[in-house]
Amino acid sequence: MAEKFYKDKIDDFIKFIKFEKGLSENTAIAYRNDLKLFEKFLINLKIDKVDEDIITDFIFELKNKNYSNLSIARVLVSIKNYYKFLLKEKIINKSPFENIESFKVRKKIPEILTLGDIENLLNQIDLSTKEGIRDKAILELLYSSGIRVSELTNMELTDVNLDEKIVRCFGKGAKERLIPIGDYVIEALKNYLKHRAEISPEFSNYLFITRLGKKFTRAGIWKIIKNYAKKAGITKNVYPHIFRHSFATHLLKGGADLRSVQEMLGHSDISTTQIYTHVDRSHLKNIHKKFHPRG
Repeated sequence: MAEKFYKDKIDDFIKFIKFEKGLSENTAIAYRNDLKLFEKFLINLKIDKVDEDIITDFIFELKNKNYSNLSIARVLVSIKNYYKFLLKEKIINKSPFENIESFKVRKKIPEILTLGDIENLLNQIDLSTKEGIRDKAILELLYSSGIRVSELTNMELTDVNLDEKIVRCFGKGAKERLIPIGDYVIEALKNYLKHRAEISPEFSNYLFITRLGKKFTRAGIWKIIKNYAKKAGITKNVYPHIFRHSFATHLLKGGADLRSVQEMLGHSDISTTQIYTHVDRSHLKNIHKKFHPRG
C-alpha cells in the first residue's frame, strides 16, 4: 500500500472506534479532523516514517497556533489510537508512541540548554577513548546544526563536507537541506574520522557507528546524552531534541533572522520556528526583572 497516510484505512478506523469501541458520532468526527490536521503537518512524509522528534515538532506547532493543552492532548490521543489501529491491522510495524508513556504538553516554551550547560556536558567526555572522541563529535554536531536525532543517525559519510563547512541531511518528506557548521564541530569531526576505524573494523556508510559497526538507534544516542548529563549534574531533562531547541534559541538570541533559522531547521511553516522567539523574549523578560531597578 503506497499511500503515505493510508487514507483508505481511516474509514475503517472510524468504523472501529464507533462500533467496536462505542464512541459517539461527534467523537468520531473529532478523530477524523485530528488526523487531517496531522496529515497536513506531515506534508510528504509517510506515516510509518514518523518518529518522536516529528511528534514533538507537531506539538510545538500546535502550541504556536494557540491550541490549548487539552486540545493538544486530544489530538495526540487520536493520532496514537490511529497508529494502534494500523499496528493491529498489520499495516505498519512500529509506532512513534511505543516508547513514550505520555507527552508533557503543559509547557508552552521548550526548555533549552545554556552555553554553560553545553560546556559542562562536553567537559564530561573522556577524549582519551575512541568512543569519547565519537561522542564529542555527536554532541557538537547536534548543537552546531540543530538536526533531529533521526537525521543524525541516518547521516552518511558522504553527507559531510568539512572543506565547505556544511552537512547534508534529509528531513520530513525526504526533503534535503544543507546546514553550515562551525569550527568546533569541524575539529571534532576531523578527530572522529581519524579514529573511526578503531571503533569497528566493519565497513559502514553511516557517519556514526557503534562498536559493532552498525548505525546508531535513537535510543542509543539518547543513552549517550543521558549518561553525560548525569555526570554533569544537570537536573533539567536533557534529551536529543533539546540540542535542536538550544541551537535555534541561541541563534535568534545572537541576532540571526527567523527565515534563516527556519531554513536550517527544515520547518515548512515559519510559525513552527516562531516558538523560539518566545523563548528568547522570556529570557529577556527574566533579565529585565532581575537587573532593572524597576524590574
